[in-house]
Amino acid sequence: MRTLSIFAGRIFGVEFRVHLSFLFLLLFLVLNQYAVTGNMTFARELGLVGIIFISVVLHECGHLLVCARMGVPVRGIMLLPIGGMAFVEPHDFNERIKHPGREVSIAGAGPLVNLLLAAASGIVLLRLLPHGALWSKPLISASSLPRSFFWVNVFLFAFNLLPAFPLDGGRVLRAWLARKIEIQQATRRAVSIGHVFAAAFMLIGAAVSSTWLMLLGLFMFMAAQMEERTVLFQSVVEAVRMEDIMLTDFSTLSPADTLEDALHKAVHSLQDDFPVVRGLDLVGVINRQTIVDRLRREGNSYVQGAMSKVFEIASRSESLASAFRKLTGRGLTLIPVVDEERLVGIVTLQNLMHSMGLLAESRRLKKQLEEA
Repeated sequence: MRTLSIFAGRIFGVEFRVHLSFLFLLLFLVLNQYAVTGNMTFARELGLVGIIFISVVLHECGHLLVCARMGVPVRGIMLLPIGGMAFVEPHDFNERIKHPGREVSIAGAGPLVNLLLAAASGIVLLRLLPHGALWSKPLISASSLPRSFFWVNVFLFAFNLLPAFPLDGGRVLRAWLARKIEIQQATRRAVSIGHVFAAAFMLIGAAVSSTWLMLLGLFMFMAAQMEERTVLFQSVVEAVRMEDIMLTDFSTLSPADTLEDALHKAVHSLQDDFPVVRGLDLVGVINRQTIVDRLRREGNSYVQGAMSKVFEIASRSESLASAFRKLTGRGLTLIPVVDEERLVGIVTLQNLMHSMGLLAESRRLKKQLEEA
């Protein structure tokens, strides 16, 4: 979620992030304006992107309100110019998909907000603008921001009703398919339909020389790919156990080690995070960056004074989903794995992401072989 996005704040306690496609959209508008007029301007183009951004945020707030009413927790939302992507816990996601009616209510709330915004702004603009100005072309343009607000919301309402994943209509289609087949297969089918729509938009856009349609197709394709990876990730983290991915060949530190000794071990190790062990007891954790920072600030001292005594542990049979919640929920980078109070492995955020990629790819290949 954080790779290609920027933190934008929290609404109702949910983290909102802006995908970099918004920056791409702004660049497109500026270059398009320069090609038409020969002037390089930013103010009105930034205003148009702001209108799209606000409309998408309000669209997602509609989803959030229904989620809150139904008791469906949402961890975060990624905002794209065509809508948002919600990130939920794997367990909550699976429960949500089991109830198609709930998914229909959640999916329908976003377009409904855009319809209400379009209706309210349309009534106001019909009174304020000259006769027929609301229907003047281009319908969405940086030269007429009030008219653009109306048409952006009309577009978001109509566009998100298409049965093309990851649009809201596509989510309803995925929920309907999931009644008969497993969620991963239902997602792949919905994504395939989404790809057909995306390709159609790009081809039609190229045929009629409409860069807007080509952009829509591109954004749809990007969003569908991200959603598919998210679902695959969620399916993997529920099925995989800690013993499947934990590192069993790892280095430990002692509280009595000096920071210089710890740094020497870190330099000659692939680990960034170390469990600190006294005898057979796990007493703390420390990472490479902490070692370096303390050496710079205070000089050489002992690991005991620099280690963190706040950490989580996991059992061998614990699911990866549970470990992932612990890592991300508390901002940790290492989870020791214990068996009968004995340290048997570690899972770090670094090796977790590496293992997730390999596990996801192996499951994808296995699925393709089974279908073949």
